[in-house]
Amino acid sequence: MQELINDISGFVWGPPTLILIVGTGIYLTLRLGFLQFRTLPYALRLAFSPKRQDKASKGDISHYEALTTAMAATIGTGNIVGVATAVVLGGPGAVFWMWITALFGMATKYAEAILAVKYRVENSKGEMSGGPMYYLEKGLNAKWLGILFAIFGAIAAFGIGNMVQSNSVSDALESSFSIPTWATGIALTLFAGLVILGGIKSIGKVTAYFVPVMALFYVLGGLVIIVMNFNIVPAAIGLIFSDAFTGSAISGGILGTLIRYGVARGVFSNEAGLGSAPIAAAAAKTDYPGRQALVSMTQVFIDTIIVCSITGITIVMAGLAGGGLEGGPLTQASFAHFLGDWGGHIVTIGIVLFAFSTLVGWSYYGEKCFAYLFNDKVVPIYRIAFVIAIFWGAVQTLDLVWGISDVMNALMAIPNLIGLLGLSGVVVYETKKFLKVAKQEKEQERLAKASGE
Repeated sequence: MQELINDISGFVWGPPTLILIVGTGIYLTLRLGFLQFRTLPYALRLAFSPKRQDKASKGDISHYEALTTAMAATIGTGNIVGVATAVVLGGPGAVFWMWITALFGMATKYAEAILAVKYRVENSKGEMSGGPMYYLEKGLNAKWLGILFAIFGAIAAFGIGNMVQSNSVSDALESSFSIPTWATGIALTLFAGLVILGGIKSIGKVTAYFVPVMALFYVLGGLVIIVMNFNIVPAAIGLIFSDAFTGSAISGGILGTLIRYGVARGVFSNEAGLGSAPIAAAAAKTDYPGRQALVSMTQVFIDTIIVCSITGITIVMAGLAGGGLEGGPLTQASFAHFLGDWGGHIVTIGIVLFAFSTLVGWSYYGEKCFAYLFNDKVVPIYRIAFVIAIFWGAVQTLDLVWGISDVMNALMAIPNLIGLLGLSGVVVYETKKFLKVAKQEKEQERLAKASGE
């Protein structure tokens, strides 16, 4: 069974799917006139400026809380383990292809969010529900695709979004600090339960504080390494670029080994195209779909261009890839190479924090998938089951669960990408409408500033 699941996983995460994911990003980039490059500074201001929140708009959480909830789910073990795996299997140049995937993935993430907000609905509790299942049903008139997405997402939530994460935390703490897996399981279950059982408003408040601290802790550790060893940074970046276009980059059949792993790990890290993050975007308080979409777009930039780059550059600088280490141990060894034992502890703590945040973020995704398939009455039962599964995952061997979840995670992308391509005209229309409003707002701010002076 394990071999069969691995074969299926290799197929669904193979070149056709990866080409479709990146191709969709390229197509949307062209249709939107390279929006992600033109509006990134403005999008970052929207995301991190509380005064820009529209409190009168419908929604459950702020722009910023929607962003951090999505980031909680995406800034996970993929940023530490996934990047290391890409460098080992594809070479240093895989980091370059992660960057390329992210740059086009920003357009994909933007489109997902704009559709999620446009087609969201209000449930029986007065909360917002949205995501691929709703824009597939209401926008594309293909409810059967929405049902498929919800099924795949519901299964992936319990696997990659839950048990696999708690298992990663328990393994890391046991190997680094000899903490029993059952003790880690109990602690995770209690802490996560306190957050998850409170629903999206509770999740939004926690991630708003937790995610920045978590990301800064890991990023600052990497930046210390880069600054202290700045003399070898140019050579490391040069190697990333030169290796990106040589050897395995253009070999290995339809998609070279290096490109394949760079693209695959980039998608695994930022989830652009998978359809998970727009579920959180739909809960945001916003007056225009385009406003929240720009905020959501910054998630890919922060996740891959910043956090994954820290991991990738540090690993290439250390030069330990190919020595038998891979995944998390390679990242730990690379940090320890420059910072001693403290470096390894930074990575271990990073894995714990990142995995915990993924648990919290994916609990909301799974909740919405289950509610779509059944009804809002299942939500309390779902939350309790999700919390219980955290402990089970922490104390079990989950190779088969990981494989099945990995397949479901990939299958989520297919109906979602169909929706993005089929509704790309709606994305363009909503974008033009909002950019016109944004231009007027900018002019009003300029006039107000001039009159104030």
